[in-house]
Amino acid sequence: MLVGFSVSSISVTIGVALGAIAGYFGGIIDMIIMRIVDLLIAFPLLVLAIALVAVFGPSLFNVMVALIVVYWIWFARVVRGMVLTLRETEFIVGAKALGASDVSIIFRHILPNVFPVVVVQGSFSVAEAILIAATLSYLGLGAQPPTAEWGSMLSNAKELMRILPVMSIAPGVAIMVTVLAINFIGDALRDALDPTLRN
Repeated sequence: MLVGFSVSSISVTIGVALGAIAGYFGGIIDMIIMRIVDLLIAFPLLVLAIALVAVFGPSLFNVMVALIVVYWIWFARVVRGMVLTLRETEFIVGAKALGASDVSIIFRHILPNVFPVVVVQGSFSVAEAILIAATLSYLGLGAQPPTAEWGSMLSNAKELMRILPVMSIAPGVAIMVTVLAINFIGDALRDALDPTLRN
């Protein structure tokens, strides 16, 4: 849970900031940020996370850093696309005509319109981060003893499956129920925040 919520909140912060800057200002800033995003997105998510953890060493903190490096790019792409559309709308043009600063326009007019989509995507990324963190811990690249982590608990219990199956069933069910619950919350948030789905 710590990994999921920490990774999601930090990734959202970085991704939204860079995506908003790239989409609003465009030009060379947009090109540099999007080329970094394109470079990172070319690698499969899990493979890149494994490579980063292998370089930095196995630990829960390094798993979190690797997942943040992997996840912020998705938020940056989504936010940039929305900002590119929003910056041409009439209310943004009107705010510019009234003399509003770029920072004021981004914080008061653009980010509130991006917020619902980011919240929904962030909730889904929490569930995915939990799954990937459990996968890395199962492979021995995540949390190290004596830190308790569901993936490492599954890995330690694989030799005892015939004798004590509950040792592997309990963490597996915990992962499944947690991810399922977070996905349900994400669906509910999407329905609540999207005006086209409210009815």
